[in-house]
Amino acid sequence: MSEFFGSIWWLIVSLSLLVTFHEFGHYWVARRCGVRVLRFSVGFGRPLLTRRNRAGTEFVIAAIPLGGYVKMLDEREGPVHPADLPYAFNRKNIWQRIAIVAAGPGANLLLCVCLLWAMFVIGRQDYAPVIGHVAGIAAEDGFKPGERILQVGDRNVATWGDAIMAMAPAALDRQDIQIQTRNQYGQQFVRTLSLSQLPQGFAETQIDREAGFTWQFMVSPPLIDSVQPNSAADGVLQPGDLILAIDGQRVSSADQVAPLVQILGESGEAALIDIERDGKRLALDIRPRHSEQPRSGEAAWALGIVLGTGQRPGYDAVQRYGPLAAIPAAFRETGKLTSDTLGMIRRMITGQASIKNISGPVTIARVANASVKRGPDWFIYFLALVSLSLAIINLMPIPILDGGHLLYYLIELVKGSPLSERATIAGQYIGLALLAGLMGLAFYNDILNLIPR
Repeated sequence: MSEFFGSIWWLIVSLSLLVTFHEFGHYWVARRCGVRVLRFSVGFGRPLLTRRNRAGTEFVIAAIPLGGYVKMLDEREGPVHPADLPYAFNRKNIWQRIAIVAAGPGANLLLCVCLLWAMFVIGRQDYAPVIGHVAGIAAEDGFKPGERILQVGDRNVATWGDAIMAMAPAALDRQDIQIQTRNQYGQQFVRTLSLSQLPQGFAETQIDREAGFTWQFMVSPPLIDSVQPNSAADGVLQPGDLILAIDGQRVSSADQVAPLVQILGESGEAALIDIERDGKRLALDIRPRHSEQPRSGEAAWALGIVLGTGQRPGYDAVQRYGPLAAIPAAFRETGKLTSDTLGMIRRMITGQASIKNISGPVTIARVANASVKRGPDWFIYFLALVSLSLAIINLMPIPILDGGHLLYYLIELVKGSPLSERATIAGQYIGLALLAGLMGLAFYNDILNLIPR
């Protein structure tokens, strides 16, 4: 399946599942409160399949599979037979109406916990938070290659993704944070990462790189892919050679080679290059040549070799729990994700985080497709995140969203009577305008992310 059609398909699957669960929350509580539900629709538009149950609810699968809705008996939406008035939504007491409206976001929150439980039982695979290289702020603060991050602030860290998410709030707030690490000899260190030194306008999606961390799994080995004819390496090095050292300087990754070659070239002397070939270690004489680089067109010292980009290694960390232990783990993860999401919303409102973080259906579709490719554990995690996002967004006090209706009911509780129809309609128009603005911004960010830079 192509990237485009795969993204569309998994977007439809994801949204259909999550929105249907949301609407089922409204439906289930409404029935418990004695409200007659006229229609439960999965999708919008022309009905494709229809079935009616004994309670008179029409269950529909519609032509446009992007969402759904529950239609209840309500005097505000049309005339109601006097005999049916006890079953109308608007005739229920305020606490029942609050329960029915809150049930949708509540269902998404419950689904998030259940999905995270399933993910932990299956086991989420990821990469260990082991530092490969350090530069910039991280190097100045004393972090060393090979150290494994154990804790960021007050959060325990099991994967590199956990480490980045734990660093994010401090980075956005420009606050220094304590990080606990352990080196390969078992020694533990607590250092302060000076995130207050991050430049203005730093890339918020690459906080780890901005801080100077390159993770071990991202480091490409210095393996020679090809040797250019008539170059300094021609006749000396061979494809498949693994570079171990240049002029006595140990080499562990491909990105270390070019700087060492420049230093060697500027010295004007020949030196030894240590390599591993067919399981044997060899030390060979080599002298770089000053030549024009094919990619940049600039003159530089070079050996005339092309290093393989290397394939990303397999996952080396798994977060897995037994069925019982996964229950509190799922609740903890839900709480952590909720805190992070609300924190990001607050920071976008106050300007501490960029509004470029708001994403729309295009980005959701691409992430859905990418998560499927990473495995069922990551797709379940993606569904949990989107389900939680739907719960939080729907609880925002914006008219036409569930949170807006809850705001109306809160006002009704305070003043002792419902809002006037005029005030309700005005609120709906304001809500539509706000929602349209948010959707427009999300689409704008999606389009920007599609443009190559």
